[in-house]
Amino acid sequence: MTSTHAFWLAGRQATGEDSFDVHSPWDGRLVAAVSVPTDEQVEEAVAAAYAVTAEFSATPAHVRAAALDHVSKRLVERTEEIAQLISAENGKPVKWARGEVGRAVSVFRFAAEEARRFNGGEAQRLDTDAGGVGRLALTRRFVKGPVLGIAPFNFPLNLCAHKVAPAIAVGAPIILKPAPATPLSGLILGELLAETDLPAGSWSVLPVANDKMPALVKDERLPVISFTGSDTVGYAIQQSVPHKHCTLELGGNAAAVVLDDWSSEADLDWAATRIATFSNYQAGQSCISVQRVIADAAVYDRLVEKVVEKVQAQVTGDPSDSATDVGPLVSEAAAQRVESWVDEAVSAGAKLLTGGKRAGASYEPTVLAHVPDGVKLATEEVFGPVLTLKKVENTDEAFAAVNDSKFGLQAGVFTRNVQTAFRAHRELEVGGVIIGDAPSYRADQMPYGGVKQSGVGREGVRYAMDDYTYERVLVLTGLDI
Repeated sequence: MTSTHAFWLAGRQATGEDSFDVHSPWDGRLVAAVSVPTDEQVEEAVAAAYAVTAEFSATPAHVRAAALDHVSKRLVERTEEIAQLISAENGKPVKWARGEVGRAVSVFRFAAEEARRFNGGEAQRLDTDAGGVGRLALTRRFVKGPVLGIAPFNFPLNLCAHKVAPAIAVGAPIILKPAPATPLSGLILGELLAETDLPAGSWSVLPVANDKMPALVKDERLPVISFTGSDTVGYAIQQSVPHKHCTLELGGNAAAVVLDDWSSEADLDWAATRIATFSNYQAGQSCISVQRVIADAAVYDRLVEKVVEKVQAQVTGDPSDSATDVGPLVSEAAAQRVESWVDEAVSAGAKLLTGGKRAGASYEPTVLAHVPDGVKLATEEVFGPVLTLKKVENTDEAFAAVNDSKFGLQAGVFTRNVQTAFRAHRELEVGGVIIGDAPSYRADQMPYGGVKQSGVGREGVRYAMDDYTYERVLVLTGLDI
């Protein structure tokens, strides 16, 4: 019998009246049962977070940094256990799950470092104008209040870390809501936080049902919302609380551009390897998964041959096997949606080069060419192991194709021309441009987010800390400076 996992209410374990089951998307086995907080328990968590705000924001930097360091170290110690848990609840191949734990280790370490540096203040002399003689401005940052962090299923540990670690670093209480399909990784963070000396009420991990979220989103005691997920849900949240500060990391349909100067066999092998890997890792369930490949006509045919070969070489199967590259999607319904989008494209005239078959929640790594404009694969985020290929005649056409999207998260540009790299940085309507690699590269300390319908605000520890705080100026008068 699987025991029911408790949740974390204002820093302590608690259980509610109901529970739900978490099943493996690979074989359907029961992974765990998770207790659901009652409405009264959710209210208790919010009230505790609100009440402790002043105390927590005044906590010495060394206390917050020590807690973050502790979580980082404990994640290292429990890496294999947590990786197996991620793989079980998410279907992620265990080798990618181990990498996710490693990234979360870094996120908490970065946050500990930033906590020690945070809020030293910036002094500004005001006597640059006659009216400011004898005056000095000191600007520091202060928390806006408790944070509601809403995490997705695709990185169930690391994207929880990106909500929690910056909040602790600045001293903002946080209520974390993990994804219903993958709550166990977020609850693990609760276990580790409970081992620290952070004030009671400064954090909660609540697996709240989605239909209960509108009331929590609208609660005035939670002035900051950090959401990662679909554009539909993200913008609905923003529209429901226009007066709140919302950070939204939403969808994409990331493009990898291969230009004519990236033409040697070694260059094309590298590009094809990176494209094949990062269109399929996570079973394509990443906002910066390679969905579109846009290649110059001078290299297109050679690249296509290599991409198809390397996609076919991806090892699919049991996510608990360390040799597996591509596991199942998060659910059979998700795989059925991907299947329907591919079928729609093929029916409209796209050419299927490999893949295109589904078995339960698994979908074969798939490559298509000649995808017509207007079908879902051309315009929406597939969030599955599918990539499309497009031939262009020059760089102008390539960059125009990248920008011909309602999304703008990241783009990869394979070029050796530094002028072209700076042109891409200037012209591409995305939040990040990766030169010489796929768009899927992300370092957890860099600013990460998009433009257009890919969201607002930035993740990356220091940048999230800015989102959770605001500047307040202190003017000192009568000084000889």
